[in-house]
Amino acid sequence: MSDVIAPLSEAWLTALRGGRKIIFFGNGGSAADAQHLAAELVVRYRINRRALPGIALTTDTSILTAHSNDFGFETVFARQIEALAQPGDVVIGISTSGTSQNVLAGLRAANACGCVTIAFTGEKGADCAAEATLSFKAPASITARVQECHLLIGHLLCDVVEQSFAAE
Repeated sequence: MSDVIAPLSEAWLTALRGGRKIIFFGNGGSAADAQHLAAELVVRYRINRRALPGIALTTDTSILTAHSNDFGFETVFARQIEALAQPGDVVIGISTSGTSQNVLAGLRAANACGCVTIAFTGEKGADCAAEATLSFKAPASITARVQECHLLIGHLLCDVVEQSFAAE
């Protein structure tokens, strides 16, 4: 498991130590996971420590609905990345199938902005994984199992980050 966690946690830690942020996005249950993991960074995972910059692009209904109405749903994350992401930020696109067009577009936009990109996908998530700097492919094809794996990996990453920042 450390071979999976180490490069992902290093990316998170490098960004956070460098004053950058972690940006999450996905659809449906993956949107909920994005919000959940962003909250773990901003509020806390298990212990009290300083707030860390985590953002979920799935929470602002005005942006989501205005963009989807005016431009379409496929670029709803890419547009937010364009507005909010800076070089060195870590951007995590979550797609159980690994083929969500708006997640792919968001990862492409993040790459163009100079971000470190991470894809969380299911075992067949080659499209999103190919767009990302790093990826975690859950060893499952059943959506519920993939989401459980994503949350487990997300919690492990939050734990590594929190332990690193606990002494401050």
